[in-house]
Amino acid sequence: MNFGGLISNSGGVGGSRVVAEIDPHSSGGAIAQPHFIPNSMQTSSALSLSIVQKNMDGHNELDLIAESFDPGIIGRLREEEFDQSRSGSDHFDGASGDDQDPVDEDDRPRRKKKYHRHTPSQIQELESFFKECPHPDEKQRLDLSRRLGLETKQVKFWFQNRRTQMKTQLERHENIILRQENDKLRAENGVIKEAMSNPICHNCGGPAIPGQISFDEHQLRIENARLNDELSRICTLAQKFLGRPISNLAAPRSLPSSTAGLDLAMGINGMGCLNAGGSNQLSMGFELGDGVGSSSPVMPLMKPVMGMPNELQHVTDRHVYLELAGEAMDELVRMVQADTPLWMKSSDGGSETLNVELYRTFSCISTRQSGLVTDASRDSCMVIINSLALVETMMDANRWTDMFPTLVARASTIGMISSGPNGTRNGTIQMMHAELQMLSPLVPVRPLKFLRFSKQHAEGVWAVVDVSVDIQQDASSANCRRLPSGFIVQDMPNGYSKVTWIEHSEYNESGIHQLLQPLLRSGIGFGAQRWLATLQRECESLTFLMSSTNPNEVPRGLSMNSKKSMLRLAQRMMQSFCSGVCGSSVRQWDKLCIDNVSDNVRVMVRQSLEVGEPSGFVLSAATSVWMPVSRSRLFDFLRDWQLRGQWDILVSCRPLQAMAQIDKDHGGGNSVSLFSAKGLDANNNNNMLMFQETRTDASGSIVVYAPITSTSSDIMRDVVYEGGDSTYVELLPSGFAILPCVTSDHVKGEGNGSDDGGCLLTVGFQIVCDGGQPTSKLTMHSVKTIIDLISSTIQKIKSALQINDGP
Repeated sequence: MNFGGLISNSGGVGGSRVVAEIDPHSSGGAIAQPHFIPNSMQTSSALSLSIVQKNMDGHNELDLIAESFDPGIIGRLREEEFDQSRSGSDHFDGASGDDQDPVDEDDRPRRKKKYHRHTPSQIQELESFFKECPHPDEKQRLDLSRRLGLETKQVKFWFQNRRTQMKTQLERHENIILRQENDKLRAENGVIKEAMSNPICHNCGGPAIPGQISFDEHQLRIENARLNDELSRICTLAQKFLGRPISNLAAPRSLPSSTAGLDLAMGINGMGCLNAGGSNQLSMGFELGDGVGSSSPVMPLMKPVMGMPNELQHVTDRHVYLELAGEAMDELVRMVQADTPLWMKSSDGGSETLNVELYRTFSCISTRQSGLVTDASRDSCMVIINSLALVETMMDANRWTDMFPTLVARASTIGMISSGPNGTRNGTIQMMHAELQMLSPLVPVRPLKFLRFSKQHAEGVWAVVDVSVDIQQDASSANCRRLPSGFIVQDMPNGYSKVTWIEHSEYNESGIHQLLQPLLRSGIGFGAQRWLATLQRECESLTFLMSSTNPNEVPRGLSMNSKKSMLRLAQRMMQSFCSGVCGSSVRQWDKLCIDNVSDNVRVMVRQSLEVGEPSGFVLSAATSVWMPVSRSRLFDFLRDWQLRGQWDILVSCRPLQAMAQIDKDHGGGNSVSLFSAKGLDANNNNNMLMFQETRTDASGSIVVYAPITSTSSDIMRDVVYEGGDSTYVELLPSGFAILPCVTSDHVKGEGNGSDDGGCLLTVGFQIVCDGGQPTSKLTMHSVKTIIDLISSTIQKIKSALQINDGP
């Protein structure tokens, strides 16, 4: 049977063969369309030819059937086709035509691309400089090129390539993390679907669909849940007062449920929870759980939650808040773990600052608004507090304010988004409102509305993150907004905890005085260093107060009740002083606009009708000035009661005597004192009492004092010697806040007490208007008196320290 033929052509392009199909039924044996087969397919055993006869239409076709197809043959075919396409162009240069003479391939010089390889010493020097400064300027590049014997462009291109390489590595790492997060989200999505298919009631623990259970059973479940909560509170109180665990009362058992709660399924928790326990109260009246100097893993029960506003009752809003809190927590963890080039060491070797340009490619939350200044820093230290106590302090608005009195003016919890299981803080998300302050009248108070999310990542490892609720909205008109900020705390074996703090915010700089703008941009004003320094000071002070040995205590053997009363009075005095300097909403201040008064001086007035303050109109005046002396020298001068007569007009000629003193550290820089200024007559009549508190740490120093009125002198003596109630002691505080001085490009502060570059002194006074009676009126004489008082006090301080005013 004659079915066709094969035409071989060994001289064709690429050495291919031509296969032709011949129809045996056609007249003349017409040859069908030929097919070209490359040589690589000729020798392959993967292909075979077969002839299939089609009986339906009476024709035969020659088909190529791949019985065992080799996938690598496609790549070889493409390579051969690419080589064939280049065969006519790789051996010649220039144009082709009649004007070009043929050139022998062996005689034609081949072009070689020149590559410059840096020597190992050059690479080492460039790498070393890159760690210090990833973005060198033109002067630095010129200096490097001279030292290394390279061209300026070579240095420039090397740094560009190195930054690109670093960014690529970071993106590769991010891709790995994102893949892991994607897998986790898929798993969580499955759990969410399971939880949504079988929802439960948060009040009783039963099915959320009323049709599944009877009405009576639903009411019984709610009553059972209420009784279980009451039993838990009774057990906690009994354990607290008896001092031992309650063994005869079994812990309340949760009702069985087919699935985990929806809150757990949202990826907010995911870690095992701790059993609820009783909260212990530290001495001196401060509640920190059992945290300071303890490692007991006991978490207090959740406190009753106030009613939620309408915006939290909407399911859609709640879902948005849950998602925002989860993203903020993920970003906080990544920013804590990240290193160079995302974080760069500051020029003084202290805290780290954020590479803002790289952060924009790093974050999934940030949507920077034009006109806002970025303030981002990271710092870490060891603190004598356990992780559970610190988390509980941060999640309670009142205890958070007490821990950071100079930073947090006021705080409140608006509502609860998600609560932790069994009353723990693991997975708790709450919406809060706070006002952050800096002790200077030249810096406005920062009001914030944010979510606070606490989560346990491992045994003894917790994280708390804050993020503004309007972070993804248009905030161009906002004064300040908080990007993911917070800390990760890890318990250490020695009773301490390692705390890594990240503070990241964007704020409007238009309302800030030029004298304070460099300080805020450096991170000292609201940065991580200030939060950690305050936390470290407060925890060390509480630990020192709990110790039995205090060699400088006056009088010796001061009772515990007396210490508590004096410390509560000092806390109230500090809060009132900060309100008078910063103008927060803790007090209802009205700002006065007075002619011929410098813009650096702010004067405010309010009417006082509260217990613990003189009645009438209260005037407050404050200002900030630069002082060309070290912060430590100025602080030691102002807190020394023996030198007080050099600047305080109230005791200028009166001898002082210490009546009581409570030190909160070994150096005496943190203390609460009571002095007595004797009268000027022979009988020592008109004696005056002066109450004072001093605080100092790496971020700044404070001296606050208040004269005790004659009507409160007896009450104050009862507070000191008998431990009486300090609520009715009337006082109006004044004082000083000392901050490190900062230039536009360098922080001249000290981490341990020496800053030769000068410091920033804030002076604040509060006085009652003429007469000090409820019917007294605000007069210009009172305003002039307080302004002159500030001016004369600053001049007396400069004279005592021998500071000459510049021209």
